Amino acid sequence: MKTINQLIKKVFGLVKRTFLSVTSLYCRCYGIFLIAVILGSSPSMATNLQSPSGKGVLKGIVVDDQKNPLFNVNVGLVGTRHGAATGENGEFMIKDVPPGAYVVGASMVGHEDNRHDIVIKAGEASEITLVLPGKSYSMPQINVIAQRKGVFETVPGSLTYIDGKDIRQISPVSGNEVLRRSPGVHVVDEEGLGMRANVGIRGLDPDRSRSVLILEDGIPVALSPYGEPEMYYTPAMERMEGVEILKGSGSILYGPQTIGGVINYITANPPLEPSGSASIRGSRGGYFTGLFSYGNSSEKAGYQVTYLRKQADSVGISSFNINDLSTKLRLQSGKNSNLALKLGFYDESSNSTYLGITQPMFDAGGEFDLTRVAPYDQLLIRRYSAGLIHNYFFTNNTRLTTTAYGYTTTRNWQRQDYSYNTLNEKGSPNPPPGNATGVVWGDISIPGGAIYMQNSTGNRNRQFEVAGAETRLQANFSTAGLKNEFTAGGRFHYERAFEQRINGTHANASSGNLLNDEIRTGVGTSSYLHNRVKLSERVSFTLGLRLEHFEYERDIRRRRFTINNETKVRDTLLVAGSSVTQFIPGAGFNLLAGSATTVFGGVHRGFAPPRVKDAVSNNGLVYHLDAEKSWNTELGIRQKTPIGISWELTGFYMDFSNQVIPVSESSGGAGSGLVNGGRTWHRGAEMALISEISKWWGGSAYTITLDAGITFVDARFGNDRFIGSGDDKINIKGNKTPYSPEWTIQSAVVFEHQSGWMTRFSLSHIEEQYTDILNTVEPHNNGRVGLIPAYTVFNGCVSYFVENLNATFRVSVKNLTNERYMVTRRPQGIRLGMPRMVIAGISLDF
Repeated sequence: MKTINQLIKKVFGLVKRTFLSVTSLYCRCYGIFLIAVILGSSPSMATNLQSPSGKGVLKGIVVDDQKNPLFNVNVGLVGTRHGAATGENGEFMIKDVPPGAYVVGASMVGHEDNRHDIVIKAGEASEITLVLPGKSYSMPQINVIAQRKGVFETVPGSLTYIDGKDIRQISPVSGNEVLRRSPGVHVVDEEGLGMRANVGIRGLDPDRSRSVLILEDGIPVALSPYGEPEMYYTPAMERMEGVEILKGSGSILYGPQTIGGVINYITANPPLEPSGSASIRGSRGGYFTGLFSYGNSSEKAGYQVTYLRKQADSVGISSFNINDLSTKLRLQSGKNSNLALKLGFYDESSNSTYLGITQPMFDAGGEFDLTRVAPYDQLLIRRYSAGLIHNYFFTNNTRLTTTAYGYTTTRNWQRQDYSYNTLNEKGSPNPPPGNATGVVWGDISIPGGAIYMQNSTGNRNRQFEVAGAETRLQANFSTAGLKNEFTAGGRFHYERAFEQRINGTHANASSGNLLNDEIRTGVGTSSYLHNRVKLSERVSFTLGLRLEHFEYERDIRRRRFTINNETKVRDTLLVAGSSVTQFIPGAGFNLLAGSATTVFGGVHRGFAPPRVKDAVSNNGLVYHLDAEKSWNTELGIRQKTPIGISWELTGFYMDFSNQVIPVSESSGGAGSGLVNGGRTWHRGAEMALISEISKWWGGSAYTITLDAGITFVDARFGNDRFIGSGDDKINIKGNKTPYSPEWTIQSAVVFEHQSGWMTRFSLSHIEEQYTDILNTVEPHNNGRVGLIPAYTVFNGCVSYFVENLNATFRVSVKNLTNERYMVTRRPQGIRLGMPRMVIAGISLDF
């Protein structure tokens, strides 16, 4: 194993040096490249239409009843997973189709669906013209980057789209495995199963994904998107048909957070004909996942129902039961309008805990790795959600989309109290607290190296109510000979949080004495304008402006007071609030070099409002925390080559005038009291590459695909700021921000054979990380501070598709080498990555 690790380090060292050389060359030659692009591009950059000789190609054009080409039409072979989207000229191409008779279907919002019989022959390209007349009543849906890879060249920013096929090939146990495919995205595991996402983008703190706007079908999913944007609930990747990740200036269309980027989970729409799927997976420790979905459509209506069941008795340190039910309905609501309704229910019971192991327990070499330190801790989450989207089409090029949404989330967390051991002046252990249970973890001879479990609990119970409505006008028109894609809209958003702290007097008590009781209320309004103008067939420019206004109030009804040096709990009435207003401009450009190369760039204002609980103190004092603000710039190039290589290289710089430093419990802090952290800057580069390398030697019966993502980030504090460390004050200017690894590398090789076999082998490498703003290297005994060493994890998956059964058998292995590695020291101690896990399953389409 030591030899393997040494080899890995050498390989990654070579990769880093190569990446830096390529990035440097890219920056130096950029001006020359721009001139070359403007002058013209080589005809050889045209898209390769060849498929393996055993398969065929379907290509064609989609037009309306006036023979005008239609852009971004979904075209697919009914009953299969083969599909594509049309480009701006209405053309599409579906490659690698097994020979046979099919029904090709096309659908687009604003037009009627169309189906046509087609025969695909091996080694040949079949052509077809599809006409979509009149109005359609297909599923209204909000997408961040138009949901299809075919429109990537028009988006002014770095982006990633991961489709349903990719998700199924990854066969994720945790949705984090999928998100890591996007360069620039750093995901920190918590329990190894992805129930709570901790996502950071380009060096931003990943704690509870606070700096990233996370949506599902275009609707926010955070507990309170403005006041508490924490991801205690994370959409289950198993029921997704795609994920969009946008990091550029286009993110100002979505708010309130516009700092890190936007992640949009996409669920399945109602199918064109009766169809469904069922899948089950299982592993050791009682791990089980079952997914069932079914849907159908008629001329004027359609539906899709999905139910997910996940459970485990003992996987790593986790046990859980999850039920996840969602329904999508579509309906023709008028001659020029359609309507979509989405309903969701999520229920989770898990033994999630904040408490990790101490440094001596980690140093013991595996003895305590899977120890449930706080076995009575229990997290209960229940979520009800509803979303309504209505489209009204004034013309084929102008529509008004109105979205209404609402959801409630109950998050009750029972957590057993504990304390760390101390030593007296003679170096002997002090006695444990008076209410200790007698359960001790770790080494009591090392101060802070042991945990005394206590016969009491702190129950953090919260309920959240969120509702909002948004209207968006989209119009495509020409003026002065220039094509415009114009978007304007506004949103009203209301959120309310109820929080109680209840102290129990037993180790597993879920009830007890009411310690804290408060209500936090917020009202957000926003409006935006965004326009993309095509200056020529090659050059487009986008300009946007968003206005965010957020008013918040904290109503404290019961809390602790210190009276005559004695702490007492009293009812009270402390009400305070404030507001924040911010203009958020953004601009971007796209420069097309033929049909294969795009140069893009952009700049926009990053914004995130302060958390209500941190902006108003427990005494009702308004801290006047500034909004988190930055200027985000990026410059990049993406290209599709005729030899099957697609790649994107992006340089970025984020300059924060004020980055709010998290000290919440989930980030290892005291629980509240965020402070203005001052200036920080994040600079770096990221690269994504996908290559169908089997084309290089003309593989006919199989395809081999390589994808890779590599990110370099240098994120540091930019101004003088002195932090106490013992009796000293240390200036952290120039220190790295916590949990921002300098290098992350993701890569995978996929082999697909026309007989139905698929294998996927992947690796994930994360460089070392600091865990505090002092950049402490030597670990503290309690495990909460210290350097996290670099680690590399390998995963594998093998599947076989049985055509006559329409079934896929799959076996995947997570952490193939059974690597022992530390993923975080948050919230309260060391967490290790999941040990080797073998999962077997079957999926059936019908």
